[in-house]
Amino acid sequence: MNTNQRAERLVNAYADAILRLSYTYLKNTQDAQDICQTVFVKLLAEPREFESAEHERAYVLRMAANACKDLLKSPWRKRTCGLETVLEVPAPEAGDGSVLAAVNELPAHYRAVIYLFYYEGYQAAEIGKILGVPTATVHTRLARGRARLKDMLGGADNERTV
Repeated sequence: MNTNQRAERLVNAYADAILRLSYTYLKNTQDAQDICQTVFVKLLAEPREFESAEHERAYVLRMAANACKDLLKSPWRKRTCGLETVLEVPAPEAGDGSVLAAVNELPAHYRAVIYLFYYEGYQAAEIGKILGVPTATVHTRLARGRARLKDMLGGADNERTV
């Protein structure tokens, strides 16, 4: 398989997942696209063979998560601010009440775990391997993330008492 065919296969298979995962970390479409491009460049520069498609997918998502973490801790990001921050701050907009909007408001470590669990369908052990954290940490983050979502979405008010 030549480089163009390999690139096309990788983009068709993983572009959406990388973009979604990157967006959950960065909350910025342009940065998520940059991470996606960076991941594909690394994959094409250093071709690897994998045991299965699942291993390849986990490796690609791990690369994306690590690239997001690197970007978030870069000194450049800490010293700069976007143009929108220097403009007059508008009144806060009311959220649309969707679950995805609430998930995007969670801290990054809860957001990533909840995204991989519910949107990508990974189990806790697989998420732990992808993110480089123990499985127990994944379970804790899932529980705490769910609790925050419940509070954000008003779940405590909607429960029936028996």
